[in-house]
Amino acid sequence: MLLACLCAGRLDAQDASSSPPPASAPATESEPALTHRQPALTKPPASELISLTVPIGTPLRVLLDHEVRVEKVGQPIHGRTSEPLYAFDKLIVPVGAEVTGQISNIEEISGGKRTAAALDADFTPPHKIHVEFNELILPDGKHIPIRTVVTPGSGEVMQLVTAADEKGQKNAPPSPVAQKTKEAKEAAKRDWEAAKTMVKEPGKMHKLGRYAVAQLPVHPQYIDAGTIYFAELQQPLDFGTEPMTPKMIESLNAAPPPGSSVRAILTTPLSSATTKKGDEVEAIVAQPLFDEGRLILPQGSRLNGTVLQVQHARRLSRNGQLRIVFHEISLPDGVPRKVEANLEGVQAGQDQHLKLDAEGGATATPSPTRFVVTAAYVGLGAVSFLGDTFGDTGPREAGSAGGYKLIGIGLGAAIHSQQFGMAMGVFGAGRSVYTNFIARGHDVVYPKNTAMEIGIGTRTGAVPKPAAQNPTNE
Repeated sequence: MLLACLCAGRLDAQDASSSPPPASAPATESEPALTHRQPALTKPPASELISLTVPIGTPLRVLLDHEVRVEKVGQPIHGRTSEPLYAFDKLIVPVGAEVTGQISNIEEISGGKRTAAALDADFTPPHKIHVEFNELILPDGKHIPIRTVVTPGSGEVMQLVTAADEKGQKNAPPSPVAQKTKEAKEAAKRDWEAAKTMVKEPGKMHKLGRYAVAQLPVHPQYIDAGTIYFAELQQPLDFGTEPMTPKMIESLNAAPPPGSSVRAILTTPLSSATTKKGDEVEAIVAQPLFDEGRLILPQGSRLNGTVLQVQHARRLSRNGQLRIVFHEISLPDGVPRKVEANLEGVQAGQDQHLKLDAEGGATATPSPTRFVVTAAYVGLGAVSFLGDTFGDTGPREAGSAGGYKLIGIGLGAAIHSQQFGMAMGVFGAGRSVYTNFIARGHDVVYPKNTAMEIGIGTRTGAVPKPAAQNPTNE
């Protein structure tokens, strides 16, 4: 539609060239409004309409506001939108709009997984839960039926991760670009915190009780409050039209000012395990960018970029790394223009332990509890070697508990053999050491529809050289 507007403007310009010049003096090239204007565009169309339609494939980001105890297929679930939904430059669905749906499928558990869980004293291992959302309720009470498909990678409790500040720049007076970038990151944090206030989070005692129940051999399964789903629309939502004004045409021809930050949705799933250096990356602007009231980038604009650096996770708990940059932006149906943009913030699962450096490069960091967990298992294994110090049964059961929890404790009590308890203790300690310090680390994963904060013209220094690529798949 925007391309049609521009073409119409060019035709009007050609007609104007054959007619007498207007009485008023023409604008000079020194005027700011003409600095980034297309040369052929001299007269904007007067009465073009913009369709305010949310197209198929647009993701609704649904935040579950209550804990759900999983019981059966068809069980209703309730959430709220955690990100606003725009069409071109108009807010269509605000943060906090209600979304209702249901559990659509509860996957069966394979025999191997059930057996492994039973050996670890878990007779009710978690099922994979599929959900769907079928109604959107706006704040004015309007009910809109929707059809959605929840995309892979969702169904996690997420957090906002922002890029670290430049080292050595904390005490220096910030430049206008750096200040604008800082303000954009703070605004993103405020928006995320505002969205989380909708969640009815349980108190500390409730969480402690849930953890205790989860350790029992038989326990219910829950979907935590704060879980986010990416629900892609399977049918468009039509909210009418609006006129394309001459002022809008002027502002859309302007380049985004340096230091601007746009909210975008990743359309290319990425993982440091499979993504290669040089792979193309695409994201769609989810919220329009305004500059002093002027529309610069409408919703639906596209950002194109590449993978600049990638390192897959390796053994000895070495985690993956991923760095992407964006170098091109285009309006809907418009001509691409060059930009310099990098990642300033990303929403990621809490269990990913993701960290962003000053240039937007992501690294998966180790779990902060791995030392405590490993020390506990090593301690249980050590107790099994104490012999009769604490009686005959205690050390055997402690060592066996390090192997397979309650099953191990039962076997330790039934089998009157210190050697068995010692073997189970060594097994448990060894397994914990291997899992937390020797096995392959964690990869950086950005599933499709990951929400991102992308800074334009914010990189001031050279990008660090990529780490040496390891050709072997360790």
